[in-house]
Amino acid sequence: MIGYLKGKVKYISPEYVLLEVNGVGYEIVCSGAAFSRLSGADEGEVYTYLQVKEDGVTLFGFADVQEKSLFLKLVSVSGVGAKMAISVLSSMRPSEVSEAIATADSKRLSAVKGLGKKTAERIILELHGKISADELLGSSVATGSVPMPSSAEDDDAVAALMGLGFTKAESARAVERAKASGAVTVEQIIAAALRGM
Repeated sequence: MIGYLKGKVKYISPEYVLLEVNGVGYEIVCSGAAFSRLSGADEGEVYTYLQVKEDGVTLFGFADVQEKSLFLKLVSVSGVGAKMAISVLSSMRPSEVSEAIATADSKRLSAVKGLGKKTAERIILELHGKISADELLGSSVATGSVPMPSSAEDDDAVAALMGLGFTKAESARAVERAKASGAVTVEQIIAAALRGM
């Protein structure tokens, strides 16, 4: 099993990236994040998944381990193949996919080209509860776009805001802004967060 590759970016096409590792060229079908990371770079690295089927062998590439893990969860859903899963990860960031699953947002998932409403609902049904908090906020925390709630008050405030129809990401950002403005109790945090929405 080929799980990771690092080498020279020899060629990039809309369909695949050709990565040379120790004199061997690997054609890799990349996610959007991996593709943009390799575009314009002389060297690069990808975490990979090797799919072996009767009609051939395909190597899929991902920007990080979290993205690969989400891909594997997507392909575990009946009716979702590797090409559909890579299409989902090319249309949405992993944190957005995780959030859509966690909040049962089938409309957001079915916006991906080629992914119908029934398949989106099946993904949510089969993966709901299998998405951890780390996956939900993990990659966004690394980039600083979605803060991780750090206390029971934060969690309660985020849950209350989500109950009002805001997404988890919007709620977490609003709670952080509220705390930065000096709010301490759950009530203060919620009130300040709503004012800032």
